[in-house]
Amino acid sequence: MSETMRAAVLTGPGQVEVQQVARPQPGPGQVRLRLEGCGVCASNLTPWSGPDWMKFPTEPGDLGHEAWGTVDAVGEGVQGLSIGQRVAALTYRGYAEYDIADAANIVPLPEGLSGQPFPGEPLGCAMNIFRRSGIEAGQTVAIIGIGFLGAILTRLATNAGARVIAISRRPFSLDLARDMGAAETIPMEDHNGIIARVKELTGGSFCDVVIEAVGKQWPLDLAAELCKERGRLIVAGYHQDGPRQVNMWLWNWRGLDVINAHERDPKVYVQGIRDAVAAIGAGAFNPAPLFTHDYPLERLDAALNDTRDRPDGFLKAVVRFA
Repeated sequence: MSETMRAAVLTGPGQVEVQQVARPQPGPGQVRLRLEGCGVCASNLTPWSGPDWMKFPTEPGDLGHEAWGTVDAVGEGVQGLSIGQRVAALTYRGYAEYDIADAANIVPLPEGLSGQPFPGEPLGCAMNIFRRSGIEAGQTVAIIGIGFLGAILTRLATNAGARVIAISRRPFSLDLARDMGAAETIPMEDHNGIIARVKELTGGSFCDVVIEAVGKQWPLDLAAELCKERGRLIVAGYHQDGPRQVNMWLWNWRGLDVINAHERDPKVYVQGIRDAVAAIGAGAFNPAPLFTHDYPLERLDAALNDTRDRPDGFLKAVVRFA
């Protein structure tokens, strides 16, 4: 068996090479995975653009953190995992044929998910955001930004008995939101027009919960405007491109609960992945149609560019390994 593997190395802003590098070896408590694929996250886009703080070249496989595959080797002390077992995992260099994960960060996949892509990290993220949103039956929930995350949250909120108002830029996304159960959809075009429409749909009271899932200043501003008094504003968008300003007068006057729904504790992430496995197995939602674009590792640059540019019909890219 070869002791090398193919891995993507970012060599500069918007530049990537696939190189033959040494295959990583698992240490104590670690597992090596032969990867089937890795999702492409929008959080990759800022490093891909080459900001001042970014260092090139990257480590092989770097930035890929949405991987799934099969157990290939286990380190000393690892129990309960077997060679060939199909799993999702928290790994951090998933743009490569193999990656290493701590055994505690691995979630076995049931037979019912055989053959299906399963980028565990974003699916777990969706479950954790939904849990922290505290959505209940009878509530009105606005979701701003219907991408991969917003679509799943639309389905989960609808399943919980909430009335979902989906707000997004692309007609494709609004169609998807309706398919995922949204009661109302609004094009994300005119700030004041959106506020007026939500006010009309809610009889002037606005929304119990608003989830901002874009990661830009305007959607964050809009989210606060759509919250009712004592409403809950959930920050699900990943705001990585600079500081934000908030309308503290509005937040304060309406007495909003503001929840930054991002997690950093690996244990919480892994629990989210387990919850996603259970929810998908129970039929709560089907992520398969949301993986709209597949790329080989050699076209990682196209996957990243399409994630940035979002061509018509694009929702989520996955990189596959032959």
